[in-house]
Amino acid sequence: MAGLIHLTQEPRRSVVGRPPVLLMLHGIGSHEGDLIGLAPYVDPRLFVVSPRGPITFPPGYAWFRTAFTEHGPVINAEDAERSRQTLLHFIDEIVAQYDLDPQRVYLLGFSQGAIMSLSLVLTAPEILAGAAAMSGRVLPEVLPHTVAPERLTGLPVLVVHGEFDQLLPVEQFGRFTRDVLADLPVALTYREYPMGHQVSEQSLSDVTRWLTERLDGPRREENEESGRRP
Repeated sequence: MAGLIHLTQEPRRSVVGRPPVLLMLHGIGSHEGDLIGLAPYVDPRLFVVSPRGPITFPPGYAWFRTAFTEHGPVINAEDAERSRQTLLHFIDEIVAQYDLDPQRVYLLGFSQGAIMSLSLVLTAPEILAGAAAMSGRVLPEVLPHTVAPERLTGLPVLVVHGEFDQLLPVEQFGRFTRDVLADLPVALTYREYPMGHQVSEQSLSDVTRWLTERLDGPRREENEESGRRP
């Protein structure tokens, strides 16, 4: 059995071969039952998995401990790295356990879940077919571990952020994330919305449409290092 407690939603439409998987990563203080509520809105071909973060953080769970200060969030970098490694193993586990397509693993993360999604994008792009990061940021602590640019070529990444986000202000975090990714050869889509630190109807609609477009489009080419762990 896979190492993280999780919920699943099986594809609501049959597919040829093994189904693609969407891994939903929740935010700090939340749980596996949060984002799974969005599962009925995503493409019906996707097998959806929503895991629980491994760290207790009342009223729920987290991927890493964070203190919110007047100077911005201060993270526990060791927690974040352990969770990154845990997610790498978890992806392998769920692909095997549920007989999913290892070449079509997508991420959808909100807030801290978006942070973890972007950390996987930058450090283990070969295991992903795409990632949607909602109201998150790139951790400066991860940047020194970014893989060689050629390993990121063509990886679809969607970043959405609220213009009125008070927890992770767009000027400091959303646009920094945009600028970091714009300097890399990923296939970046960046959008801002008149919302706070939340998922709006419009942002969700754009995320679900983006996922469907990725499923309908050509697959990202495998490179010769596919499947390697950094």
